[in-house]
Amino acid sequence: MAEPEAAKPSLSDRLTDAAFRALLAVARALPYPVRVPVAGWIVSRLVAPLAGWRRRIRDNLALVCPDLPRAEVERLVRAVPDNVGRTMIELYSGEDFLARVRDLPVTGPGAEALAAAHRDGRPVILATGHFGNYDVARAALIARGYRVGALYRPMKNPLFNAHYLAAISAIGTPLFPRGKPGLAAMVRFLKSGGMLGLLMDQHMRHGAATTFFGHTAFTATSAADLALRYGAEIVPVYGVRRDDGIGFDIVAEAPVPRSDPETMTQAINDSLERVARAHMDQWFWIHRRWK
Repeated sequence: MAEPEAAKPSLSDRLTDAAFRALLAVARALPYPVRVPVAGWIVSRLVAPLAGWRRRIRDNLALVCPDLPRAEVERLVRAVPDNVGRTMIELYSGEDFLARVRDLPVTGPGAEALAAAHRDGRPVILATGHFGNYDVARAALIARGYRVGALYRPMKNPLFNAHYLAAISAIGTPLFPRGKPGLAAMVRFLKSGGMLGLLMDQHMRHGAATTFFGHTAFTATSAADLALRYGAEIVPVYGVRRDDGIGFDIVAEAPVPRSDPETMTQAINDSLERVARAHMDQWFWIHRRWK
Protein backbone atom coordinates (compact mmCIF):
# COMPACT_ATOMS: atom_id res chain seq x y z
CA MET A 1 0.00 0.00 0.00
CA ALA A 2 1.34 3.43 -0.92
CA GLU A 3 2.33 5.79 1.88
CA PRO A 4 0.01 8.80 2.30
CA GLU A 5 1.46 12.03 0.99
CA ALA A 6 2.78 14.41 3.60
CA ALA A 7 0.84 17.61 4.01
CA LYS A 8 2.22 20.34 1.79
CA PRO A 9 3.54 23.45 3.57
CA SER A 10 1.20 26.42 3.40
CA LEU A 11 2.27 29.85 2.18
CA SER A 12 2.40 30.98 5.81
CA ASP A 13 4.66 28.00 6.63
CA ARG A 14 7.00 28.95 3.78
CA LEU A 15 7.18 32.62 4.73
CA THR A 16 7.76 31.85 8.41
CA ASP A 17 10.47 29.37 7.59
CA ALA A 18 12.16 31.74 5.13
CA ALA A 19 12.20 34.52 7.73
CA PHE A 20 13.64 32.18 10.35
CA ARG A 21 16.33 30.93 7.98
CA ALA A 22 17.29 34.52 7.15
CA LEU A 23 17.71 35.34 10.86
CA LEU A 24 19.75 32.16 11.29
CA ALA A 25 22.03 33.10 8.43
CA VAL A 26 22.67 36.54 9.91
CA ALA A 27 23.32 35.20 13.40
CA ARG A 28 25.49 32.24 12.39
CA ALA A 29 27.78 34.51 10.38
CA LEU A 30 28.90 36.06 13.69
CA PRO A 31 31.41 34.66 16.20
CA TYR A 32 29.69 32.60 18.89
CA PRO A 33 30.16 35.11 21.76
CA VAL A 34 28.50 37.77 19.57
CA ARG A 35 25.99 35.48 17.87
CA VAL A 36 24.18 34.48 21.07
CA PRO A 37 23.39 37.97 22.44
CA VAL A 38 22.53 39.24 18.94
CA ALA A 39 20.00 36.44 18.49
CA GLY A 40 18.57 37.26 21.91
CA TRP A 41 18.22 40.94 20.95
CA ILE A 42 16.52 40.12 17.64
CA VAL A 43 13.95 37.85 19.24
CA SER A 44 13.34 40.19 22.18
CA ARG A 45 13.04 43.42 20.23
CA LEU A 46 11.69 42.31 16.84
CA VAL A 47 10.09 38.85 17.00
CA ALA A 48 8.37 39.06 20.40
CA PRO A 49 6.21 42.13 19.60
CA LEU A 50 5.14 40.67 16.23
CA ALA A 51 4.36 37.25 17.72
CA GLY A 52 2.30 38.66 20.59
CA TRP A 53 4.67 37.25 23.18
CA ARG A 54 4.86 40.45 25.20
CA ARG A 55 1.15 40.40 25.92
CA ARG A 56 1.25 36.71 26.77
CA ILE A 57 4.11 37.23 29.22
CA ARG A 58 2.25 40.09 30.89
CA ASP A 59 -0.95 38.02 31.08
CA ASN A 60 0.82 35.02 32.62
CA LEU A 61 2.62 37.17 35.17
CA ALA A 62 -0.58 39.02 36.04
CA LEU A 63 -2.26 35.68 36.71
CA VAL A 64 0.36 33.99 38.90
CA CYS A 65 2.51 36.89 40.17
CA PRO A 66 0.02 39.77 40.48
CA ASP A 67 2.16 41.62 43.03
CA LEU A 68 5.25 41.73 40.85
CA PRO A 69 6.42 45.36 40.48
CA ARG A 70 5.67 46.89 37.12
CA ALA A 71 9.34 47.57 36.45
CA GLU A 72 10.14 43.89 36.96
CA VAL A 73 7.29 42.86 34.65
CA GLU A 74 8.67 45.11 31.91
CA ARG A 75 12.17 43.73 32.46
CA LEU A 76 10.83 40.21 32.03
CA VAL A 77 8.88 41.20 28.93
CA ARG A 78 12.28 41.95 27.34
CA ALA A 79 14.45 39.36 29.10
CA VAL A 80 12.29 36.26 28.56
CA PRO A 81 12.27 36.48 24.72
CA ASP A 82 15.98 37.32 24.89
CA ASN A 83 16.58 33.96 26.59
CA VAL A 84 14.38 32.23 24.00
CA GLY A 85 16.44 33.75 21.19
CA ARG A 86 19.71 32.76 22.82
CA THR A 87 18.48 29.22 23.36
CA MET A 88 17.36 28.83 19.76
CA ILE A 89 20.63 30.00 18.22
CA GLU A 90 22.56 27.82 20.67
CA LEU A 91 20.63 24.77 19.52
CA TYR A 92 21.44 25.68 15.91
CA SER A 93 25.13 26.28 16.60
CA GLY A 94 26.24 22.65 16.47
CA GLU A 95 29.85 22.12 17.48
CA ASP A 96 30.22 25.71 18.74
CA PHE A 97 27.52 24.99 21.31
CA LEU A 98 28.78 21.52 22.19
CA ALA A 99 32.29 22.85 22.78
CA ARG A 100 30.89 25.24 25.38
CA VAL A 101 28.89 22.69 27.37
CA ARG A 102 30.40 19.22 26.95
CA ASP A 103 32.81 19.55 29.88
CA LEU A 104 30.47 21.30 32.30
CA PRO A 105 30.24 19.54 35.68
CA VAL A 106 26.89 18.27 36.91
CA THR A 107 26.24 19.79 40.33
CA GLY A 108 23.55 19.40 42.96
CA PRO A 109 22.23 16.53 45.10
CA GLY A 110 21.15 14.48 42.08
CA ALA A 111 24.59 14.38 40.45
CA GLU A 112 25.72 11.23 42.22
CA ALA A 113 22.39 9.53 41.51
CA LEU A 114 22.96 10.11 37.79
CA ALA A 115 26.54 8.84 37.97
CA ALA A 116 25.48 5.72 39.88
CA ALA A 117 22.66 4.95 37.43
CA HIS A 118 25.08 5.36 34.53
CA ARG A 119 27.58 2.98 36.14
CA ASP A 120 24.89 0.40 36.89
CA GLY A 121 22.97 0.73 33.62
CA ARG A 122 19.74 1.69 35.39
CA PRO A 123 17.02 3.79 33.71
CA VAL A 124 16.56 7.45 34.64
CA ILE A 125 14.04 10.06 33.59
CA LEU A 126 15.58 13.51 33.35
CA ALA A 127 12.63 15.76 34.18
CA THR A 128 13.06 19.34 33.04
CA GLY A 129 11.16 22.20 31.44
CA HIS A 130 11.51 25.08 29.01
CA PHE A 131 13.98 26.83 31.26
CA GLY A 132 17.45 28.26 30.65
CA ASN A 133 18.64 26.10 27.79
CA TYR A 134 16.86 22.78 28.20
CA ASP A 135 19.37 20.85 26.03
CA VAL A 136 22.53 21.78 27.93
CA ALA A 137 22.32 18.82 30.32
CA ARG A 138 21.52 16.37 27.52
CA ALA A 139 24.50 17.56 25.50
CA ALA A 140 26.90 17.42 28.45
CA LEU A 141 25.78 13.97 29.60
CA ILE A 142 26.01 12.49 26.10
CA ALA A 143 29.50 13.96 25.72
CA ARG A 144 30.68 12.04 28.79
CA GLY A 145 29.27 8.74 27.54
CA TYR A 146 25.82 8.66 29.13
CA ARG A 147 23.05 7.10 27.03
CA VAL A 148 20.54 9.95 26.87
CA GLY A 149 17.49 10.15 24.63
CA ALA A 150 14.66 12.66 24.57
CA LEU A 151 11.00 12.90 23.65
CA TYR A 152 10.13 15.81 21.37
CA ARG A 153 6.96 17.28 19.96
CA PRO A 154 7.14 17.71 16.15
CA MET A 155 6.53 21.28 15.03
CA LYS A 156 3.33 22.09 13.15
CA ASN A 157 5.32 23.80 10.38
CA PRO A 158 6.86 20.87 8.45
CA LEU A 159 9.63 23.02 6.96
CA PHE A 160 10.67 24.32 10.37
CA ASN A 161 10.38 20.87 11.91
CA ALA A 162 12.82 19.35 9.42
CA HIS A 163 15.74 21.64 10.24
CA TYR A 164 14.87 21.85 13.95
CA LEU A 165 15.01 18.06 14.20
CA ALA A 166 18.34 18.07 12.37
CA ALA A 167 19.70 20.68 14.79
CA ILE A 168 18.73 18.89 17.98
CA SER A 169 19.83 15.54 16.50
CA ALA A 170 23.31 17.02 16.02
CA ILE A 171 23.42 17.51 19.81
CA GLY A 172 22.68 13.83 20.33
CA THR A 173 20.33 10.95 19.65
CA PRO A 174 18.06 9.03 20.03
CA LEU A 175 15.08 11.35 19.76
CA PHE A 176 11.53 10.05 20.00
CA PRO A 177 8.59 11.89 18.41
CA ARG A 178 5.33 12.05 20.35
CA GLY A 179 2.94 9.38 19.13
CA LYS A 180 2.67 5.58 19.09
CA PRO A 181 5.83 4.74 17.08
CA GLY A 182 7.93 7.12 19.15
CA LEU A 183 6.42 5.85 22.40
CA ALA A 184 7.27 2.23 21.62
CA ALA A 185 10.89 3.03 20.81
CA MET A 186 11.15 5.28 23.85
CA VAL A 187 9.95 2.52 26.19
CA ARG A 188 12.44 0.05 24.70
CA PHE A 189 15.23 2.57 25.25
CA LEU A 190 14.23 3.23 28.84
CA LYS A 191 13.89 -0.47 29.66
CA SER A 192 17.39 -1.03 28.29
CA GLY A 193 18.78 1.31 30.96
CA GLY A 194 18.78 4.57 29.02
CA MET A 195 18.24 8.06 30.40
CA LEU A 196 15.21 9.85 28.95
CA GLY A 197 14.76 13.62 28.90
CA LEU A 198 11.18 14.89 29.23
CA LEU A 199 9.95 18.48 29.10
CA MET A 200 7.21 18.58 31.71
CA ASP A 201 5.86 22.13 31.58
CA GLN A 202 3.38 22.13 28.72
CA HIS A 203 -0.39 22.20 29.14
CA MET A 204 -1.89 18.72 28.73
CA ARG A 205 -5.66 18.78 28.44
CA HIS A 206 -6.07 15.29 29.87
CA GLY A 207 -3.26 15.60 32.41
CA ALA A 208 -3.44 15.70 36.18
CA ALA A 209 -4.79 18.86 37.81
CA THR A 210 -1.54 19.78 39.52
CA THR A 211 -0.46 23.30 40.47
CA PHE A 212 2.31 25.51 39.14
CA PHE A 213 2.93 28.93 40.67
CA GLY A 214 -0.15 28.39 42.82
CA HIS A 215 -2.59 27.87 39.94
CA THR A 216 -4.02 24.73 38.36
CA ALA A 217 -1.80 23.57 35.52
CA PHE A 218 -2.80 20.32 33.82
CA THR A 219 0.34 18.21 33.57
CA ALA A 220 1.11 14.85 31.98
CA THR A 221 1.89 12.13 34.52
CA SER A 222 3.96 10.27 31.92
CA ALA A 223 7.28 10.68 33.76
CA ALA A 224 5.87 9.20 36.96
CA ASP A 225 3.97 6.48 35.09
CA LEU A 226 7.12 5.36 33.28
CA ALA A 227 9.24 5.55 36.42
CA LEU A 228 6.84 3.42 38.44
CA ARG A 229 6.32 0.87 35.68
CA TYR A 230 9.96 0.40 34.66
CA GLY A 231 11.83 1.09 37.89
CA ALA A 232 13.38 4.34 36.74
CA GLU A 233 14.47 7.21 38.95
CA ILE A 234 13.20 10.71 38.19
CA VAL A 235 15.92 13.35 38.51
CA PRO A 236 15.00 17.01 37.81
CA VAL A 237 17.84 18.55 35.77
CA TYR A 238 18.34 22.14 34.58
CA GLY A 239 20.78 24.09 32.45
CA VAL A 240 20.84 27.41 34.33
CA ARG A 241 22.12 30.34 32.29
CA ARG A 242 24.85 32.34 34.00
CA ASP A 243 24.83 36.11 34.38
CA ASP A 244 27.13 36.51 31.35
CA GLY A 245 24.28 35.21 29.17
CA ILE A 246 26.43 32.55 27.48
CA GLY A 247 27.72 30.16 30.16
CA PHE A 248 25.69 27.57 32.10
CA ASP A 249 25.56 25.62 35.31
CA ILE A 250 24.04 22.13 35.19
CA VAL A 251 22.02 21.46 38.33
CA ALA A 252 20.58 18.03 39.17
CA GLU A 253 18.14 17.96 42.07
CA ALA A 254 17.58 14.98 44.35
CA PRO A 255 15.55 12.12 42.82
CA VAL A 256 11.79 12.42 43.21
CA PRO A 257 10.54 10.04 45.94
CA ARG A 258 8.42 7.16 44.64
CA SER A 259 4.75 7.40 45.58
CA ASP A 260 1.81 7.81 43.20
CA PRO A 261 1.76 9.49 39.76
CA GLU A 262 -0.03 12.66 40.86
CA THR A 263 2.21 13.26 43.88
CA MET A 264 5.37 12.64 41.86
CA THR A 265 4.18 14.91 39.05
CA GLN A 266 3.45 17.67 41.56
CA ALA A 267 6.99 17.24 42.92
CA ILE A 268 8.35 17.80 39.40
CA ASN A 269 6.24 20.96 39.06
CA ASP A 270 7.45 22.17 42.45
CA SER A 271 11.06 21.63 41.44
CA LEU A 272 10.65 23.64 38.24
CA GLU A 273 8.78 26.37 40.09
CA ARG A 274 11.63 26.75 42.59
CA VAL A 275 14.25 27.17 39.90
CA ALA A 276 11.98 29.45 37.84
CA ARG A 277 11.30 31.71 40.84
CA ALA A 278 15.06 31.97 41.40
CA HIS A 279 15.61 32.89 37.72
CA MET A 280 12.34 34.44 36.53
CA ASP A 281 13.78 35.54 33.19
CA GLN A 282 14.83 32.00 32.22
CA TRP A 283 11.46 30.22 32.18
CA PHE A 284 9.52 30.45 28.90
CA TRP A 285 6.65 32.67 30.05
CA ILE A 286 5.48 32.73 26.44
CA HIS A 287 3.76 29.36 27.02
CA ARG A 288 0.00 29.07 27.47
CA ARG A 289 0.63 27.03 30.61
CA TRP A 290 -2.58 27.86 32.47
CA LYS A 291 -5.66 27.23 30.33
